[in-house]
Amino acid sequence: MMTPVTTFAGRTVAVFGLGRSGLATARALLAGGAAVVAGDDTAPSREAAAAGGLAVKDLAAADWSCFAALVLAPGVPLTHPAPHWTVKKARAAGVEVIGDIELFCRERAASAPDAPFVAITGTNGKSTTTALLAHILRQAGRDAQMGGNIGTAILELEPPAAHRIHVIEMSSFQIELTPSLAPSIGVLLNISPDHLDRHGTMEHYAALKARLVERARRAVVGQDDHWSRDVAERLRRAGGAVELVSARAPVPQGWYALGSELFADAPSVGPLGGFADLAGVGALRGRHNIQNALAASACALGLGLSAGEVRAALRTFPGLSHRLEEIGRHGRTLFINDSKATNADSTATALTAFEGDVFWILGGRAKEGGISDLAPLFARITRAYLIGEASETFAATLSGKVAFERCGTLPVALARAARDAAASTAAEPVVLLSPACASYDQYPNFEVRGDHFRALVAALPGIKLRRDDGR
Repeated sequence: MMTPVTTFAGRTVAVFGLGRSGLATARALLAGGAAVVAGDDTAPSREAAAAGGLAVKDLAAADWSCFAALVLAPGVPLTHPAPHWTVKKARAAGVEVIGDIELFCRERAASAPDAPFVAITGTNGKSTTTALLAHILRQAGRDAQMGGNIGTAILELEPPAAHRIHVIEMSSFQIELTPSLAPSIGVLLNISPDHLDRHGTMEHYAALKARLVERARRAVVGQDDHWSRDVAERLRRAGGAVELVSARAPVPQGWYALGSELFADAPSVGPLGGFADLAGVGALRGRHNIQNALAASACALGLGLSAGEVRAALRTFPGLSHRLEEIGRHGRTLFINDSKATNADSTATALTAFEGDVFWILGGRAKEGGISDLAPLFARITRAYLIGEASETFAATLSGKVAFERCGTLPVALARAARDAAASTAAEPVVLLSPACASYDQYPNFEVRGDHFRALVAALPGIKLRRDDGR
């Protein structure tokens, strides 16, 4: 599968950053008739790309006047802490700097401008919402192409078409590189501090997130944080089509929940009332997942699905790997993999999903602010198990408030947490990996960390693993 990029046919494009999205970009440009000059800062990536038939050159010595554009991988700094050297060379030569999703947007505008395109962002919840919407659409028999910041690079998906719905997760890095972004539906779930080392200030970060919905034909915007509320209010004042989403309270012209029941009274569907109930849906436990389910439902119903189709699909959602993923049970103990929680705000949503009796595994490479903001949730934690670089910092925060052990590594932490949970008298003790940290001190990414946790749990004697159908 591929979306050939024809909008640069006959021109030469520089592609920098030869990970999966960079390689997909190069292939899509070539398929569309462009010439590609590829580069990367690391020798193994350059060698792998060359072995795959790409023209890999030293872009530092290249004549930049011959390039029509620089397509930059989203992990390469555009502005902060300083522009990458390729960005400086591109700007000096008057060459535009864009990303792979911008190429998709231009291809869509040129070949299928009315093709359904849903773009989803938020500091937290965007992966779950993206996967949930794709699941709902597919269960209803629709051609849903899912990718972007989740799973598949966007240019590895099928091309835009009237019958095909692209459901694309976008990070702030990707939004920054997509100047013509104008989705059919734009979803902004929430905004809280994250990636400030790459964006400089909270104001700049919030402004980037807002760009995803500013030119959307229809915007779905969360109302449970003040940054997102401000974005929605600005859109409304400008005359935009905005629907509000709240997991905490009813909202006018929007989507909200009362307990576990989902309600809608929005322009796209009218006064629908209660249309689904998440009670007993383990893959969507927690208040944050109510927001995710509301946003996904708002998109699905706005795309023409029936309430019955949405309701049935919500109940069969298998969940997202590494995000409150139920691994299995050992006796009364439930094991949850939340490795994707790489900051305190994300871990807060995990802790609030359980009323108490949590045996919490946390740590890694800490982000700014640590875990002090989680103090109101400490009462839910029976004991904490510290791993990685953040151990001493987190120990200082927990001291006198939560019982904890310094475990160093994940295998040690799981063994001790499983032991203590088994000895607990609680009705359903929960062993929760929710690190509130990046993984880079001990693992290359949160997926590898979560996979390791899953394998460790699977090796426990007597464990009953969760089946793919949720049982």
